[in-house]
Amino acid sequence: MDDDRTEKIRQRAYEIFQREGGILGHHERHWQQAEMEIDREAALPLTAGDALPETREIDSADVLTVEALAMRTGISGDEARELLDRLGNDRAAIEQAARSLKAKRRS
Repeated sequence: MDDDRTEKIRQRAYEIFQREGGILGHHERHWQQAEMEIDREAALPLTAGDALPETREIDSADVLTVEALAMRTGISGDEARELLDRLGNDRAAIEQAARSLKAKRRS
């Protein structure tokens, strides 16, 4: 298994563990879910503009959702709102597109 992939899976599994309240005993499920998410993200387009079609399933007016995405990924609130509007409720696609936006800014 690729070291970079393993590290991404480890980090994601820990995020899932934290998101679910830090309850011990579900490490295998967290790891499997993380593997699935990381592999799915790897198959997604690299930019938000090339990503999934607009679905508008998540209400970007939910300020807490927009702020949480912006804080977690290091993008602006406007960028977070745009991604939520464009990608609907596909959280893996949203997270990947947000990371891609941030990486493009660094380049």
